[in-house]
Amino acid sequence: MQKCIAFVGNIPNHEKQSWLAKIGPLLKNTRLIPFEELSATECLTIEVAIVANPDPKELAELPNLRWVQSVWAGVERLVAELPNAHFDIVRMIDPNLASTMAEAVLAWTLYLHRDMPKYRCQQDRKVWIQHGLVDLKDRKIGILGLGQLGKAAAEKLVLNGFNVGGWSRRSTELEGVKCFSGAEGVNQLLAETDILICLLPLTKDTQQLLNDKSLGLLPKGASIINFARGPIIDEEALLSHLESGHIEHAVLDVFKTEPLPTDSALWTAPNVTVLPHISAPTNIRTASKIVATNIARYFESGEIPEAVIRTRGY
Repeated sequence: MQKCIAFVGNIPNHEKQSWLAKIGPLLKNTRLIPFEELSATECLTIEVAIVANPDPKELAELPNLRWVQSVWAGVERLVAELPNAHFDIVRMIDPNLASTMAEAVLAWTLYLHRDMPKYRCQQDRKVWIQHGLVDLKDRKIGILGLGQLGKAAAEKLVLNGFNVGGWSRRSTELEGVKCFSGAEGVNQLLAETDILICLLPLTKDTQQLLNDKSLGLLPKGASIINFARGPIIDEEALLSHLESGHIEHAVLDVFKTEPLPTDSALWTAPNVTVLPHISAPTNIRTASKIVATNIARYFESGEIPEAVIRTRGY
């Protein structure tokens, strides 16, 4: 008997159609059906749903749902909106995503390391001044978050000659990286970082982790790259430290509100680079294969992929 899988997503129709077109042909003996096309009878048979920013009310109409596969790595919204869900949440874990993120981290670290924002401003003012170059080995990079993405980024930076430190919630070891953990470890990492890279998941513990006090621990003239989630940084505190010159520059790809409101001061701050959440987009080709593999394994063996630990948030 052919199984039915629901695609539940509050995303633009062209994006939904792209996912359906990529995943559908990879599923054997299985029908992938958009939620809005499910019959009442089919809703009762659904055990697995593929989700992209789903409406919780729609998922509630699938009473026999056992797990959902997100097509995105970030699942904090799902966890927040579905605290008492009767099904497991599986996030996208794609090795291609780690490689893409590591590439972005290296690119924007070099952007700051080679003073590109400073030279951009000089061009606007028609100023010809050369600035001294810091050796790679003397540039201290601090990475908040040493999960799959953080480890890949750290390895890429080490390979390119940077002096790299990293922090994780639990103690870890990574070749060539000075590793910190725990509450005191965060403070130690911040105090000896020239360029701080945030790759943490958003949880109740990381919400506004980078606030006025913690940002003040960074050495004067440090810079920040946030490729994680906007609410991890207190935007008002960041603007204050940027205006005072304590923080030299911030590369921000994520924000508390997205798209970034047109009246946000971050748009016009001279020492802020605003990016439209592009550091590591999901690769629909590789992600679709992972989704199909996870679903096939479930129907063959009953095995649900590693699910999010709700109390931890990821």
